[in-house]
Amino acid sequence: MRIQTSKELGQCIQMLRKKLKVTQKDLALTAGTGYRFISELENGKPTCELEKVLRVLHTLGLKVDLAFPPGIEGFNE
Repeated sequence: MRIQTSKELGQCIQMLRKKLKVTQKDLALTAGTGYRFISELENGKPTCELEKVLRVLHTLGLKVDLAFPPGIEGFNE
């Protein structure tokens, strides 16, 4: 799934959470965030803290993959 906006990310998170039959409060507790954060994230708030967003994604079993632009090869450190 290609996500291009915070609103799209929030909708995806909400859709999966509901499919898993998990409440916002339970997700917040499991991910170590507040209920309000989950609500704001699902509503597409663009200023949500990245570390918390990543924790929520991980809690739901989602992963983030970055794709380099065409013509740019990946790099190793």
